[in-house]
Parts: sequence; structure tokens; C-alpha cells
Amino acid sequence: MKKILGFLVMLAFCANLGWAQNKLSVHWEELTAAEFRSAIQQSQGTCLLPFGILEKHGAHLPLGTDLLKVRYAALHAAEQDYAIVFPEYYFGQIFEAKHEPGTVAYSTHLQLDLLQETTDEMARNGCKKIIIVNGHGGNEDLLPYFAQTQLERPRDYVVYILPIVDPPITGGPPKRDTIDLHGGESETSKMLIARPDLVHMDRARSESGADQARLTLPDELYTAIWWYARFPDHYSGDGSVATVERGKFEMDEFEKLIVKCIRAVKADQTSLRLQNEFFEKATHPLDTRP
Repeated sequence: MKKILGFLVMLAFCANLGWAQNKLSVHWEELTAAEFRSAIQQSQGTCLLPFGILEKHGAHLPLGTDLLKVRYAALHAAEQDYAIVFPEYYFGQIFEAKHEPGTVAYSTHLQLDLLQETTDEMARNGCKKIIIVNGHGGNEDLLPYFAQTQLERPRDYVVYILPIVDPPITGGPPKRDTIDLHGGESETSKMLIARPDLVHMDRARSESGADQARLTLPDELYTAIWWYARFPDHYSGDGSVATVERGKFEMDEFEKLIVKCIRAVKADQTSLRLQNEFFEKATHPLDTRP
């Protein structure tokens, strides 16, 4: 009897091992070449590009906070509705934090050129539907502009952008941070889910995240120095009031949004057709009729 039970346990172990080996990873970098081919088929050519940055997040969070939290959400969403997730990408817009240690701020042309070549290479490898999932506030203007530049020349793929870092959500545990723009309650709470080992709660109040209000201009005017004028220490809010409960709620909501976008993109059979139609008409603009 013991031998039979042992044999059955071994069969179950082997079956589970085989299932684990056959299950495709959502991580681009973990797939073999043959698995990547299967992954493209399973994902219907849908790939996620989580977009972070390297910058200070108060005294208590790591430089890679934006990258770490957006990849966490993207990877968990891709597990729910299969998509391939591109490796760590942090080559965005962060000029406003160049005065802080650890910031990596690439030139404007390199940001755009590298992102274009990255999506081109993703598409060459079968990713014909690319969703850029933003994790950094400084990219919220860069990414829609990049999306518009996709109409510069014909392409055989479509770029979709999820540009808003913190889409408005309601419900969940009550919030206590009234500013909460950068490194505050929400961001710290999410990091307590994504990488709790890198959060130093004892340091959250060692610097002030209060608005310094050093610049007075009409709301209709924009100037690039606005962020430095308000938050020169590159910290906005109070991370010390963060909770795991709030972090789980916000991360779950973000993952649901990404899953919703994955499913919408997979079902989208219109964007590429219209994109091709647009480029055909753009070749002969005088033939375009009302």
C-alpha cells in the first residue's frame, strides 16, 4: 500500500512539474526562443511595456519605485490574461529631478529614439499590439506625444498608451494624506505590496513633503520649474501614513485596469485597419474627399 501511495505521489509530482515547465512565463526575458514563438501566439501578439524611471522618492523609498510598482502590476495583470511583459524600462522624462542623487535623465532625442526603436523591435518579433503602461508622472506628457508620432510613417503595429499614473479610484481604506503626489501615502502603500523589503517606514518623516508654494502664477500658465518650486526635496505628501491595506486596494484596482486594457486591445480589429487606411490617404491627400 505504501509503495502504491508513493508511486501515486510521484506521478502527481511529475504531472505538476510538467505543467509548470509547460506554462509560459509572462516575462519576456525568461522565455526561450521556442517558447517566445508560442507566447506570441498565446498572447495574440499583445505585449506590455511597463515604463518607469530612476528618481528619488523621499527618504524612504527606492530610486526605482516607479519601475518596481508598474512592473508588479503589469506582471500580475498579464498572468490573468496572458500577455508578454517587456524587461525593465526606465528611459523616460525626469529632468525635474536632476538635482537629486541617483537620477538618470536621458536627453530628449534619446528618450524618443530609444522608445521608437524598442517598439519597432518588439513589433519585428511579433508584438503587433503594444501597450505602454506608465508608472511615472513625468511621462504623462511624453507618452501621448510618442503615440502621436506613430502617425509619422506607416507601421504594421499599433501602440496603445495607458498614460495616467494614478487613475482616479473611489472606495477602499480611507486616505489620510491630503497632498499625496510623490512618495506619499498611495505610492508608499503600493510599494508595501510590490517590494516591502525596500520600504523604510522609519525614514518617511525624516524629510518634509509639504508644498513650499514658492511660485505664484495663474493656474492657466505652465512653467517647467513648477515642481521644484513646490517640492524641492522631490517628496510630496506623507509616506508615514501608508498601509498595506491601502496598497493592496490600489494595486488590485490598477491590475484590473490593465487586464481590462489587455482584453480590449486583444479584441481590437479596427485600429490597425484605420491606421493603414490613414497612411494610404496620406500618400494622396488631394484625393481625399469630405
